[in-house]
Amino acid sequence: MATKIRLQRRGRKHYAFYSIVIADSRAPRDGKFVEKIGTYNPNTNPASVELNFERALYWVNVGAIPTDTTRNILSREGVYLMKHLQGGVKKGAFDEAAAQAKFDAWKAERTAALNGVKSKNEQAQRDDKKARLEAEKEVNAAIAKKVAEKKAAEALAKAEAEAAAAAENAETTEAAEAPAEA
Repeated sequence: MATKIRLQRRGRKHYAFYSIVIADSRAPRDGKFVEKIGTYNPNTNPASVELNFERALYWVNVGAIPTDTTRNILSREGVYLMKHLQGGVKKGAFDEAAAQAKFDAWKAERTAALNGVKSKNEQAQRDDKKARLEAEKEVNAAIAKKVAEKKAAEALAKAEAEAAAAAENAETTEAAEAPAEA
């Protein structure tokens, strides 16, 4: 039985979510599998991966062949680096403690880089939100100015109409009083 490490699609339409599984190479993509070793969510920024590192390393060491995408995921998670370091230990290039130290240093560097990317994305979102809020305030100020001008024009027109009505009333009262005096 040739085993493969592959992605098994989950999630809803247009929002894919994947399980990382060990399956027979003849099994269909979403069919029967031997073991689930993790999940992969490409919808987050950066993409999130939850992986049972020990089981993934075990399956890589026993010869399970990953698909291209899963090979990239396993490489980013350090499975292939650990396999490489274990190979160096077997050859006597360095001891187990040195291999673990190298792996821990790589993992710390990778975590710092991921945190940097996340903080950069969060800062960009905050800046974008602030810029949109400022633009909305400017639009609202322009609208408020137009409304104020319109109300001022209406008030002026109303004042002129009242003045004209008062002048007309004054003329009619003067006209009414004038024939009574004559």
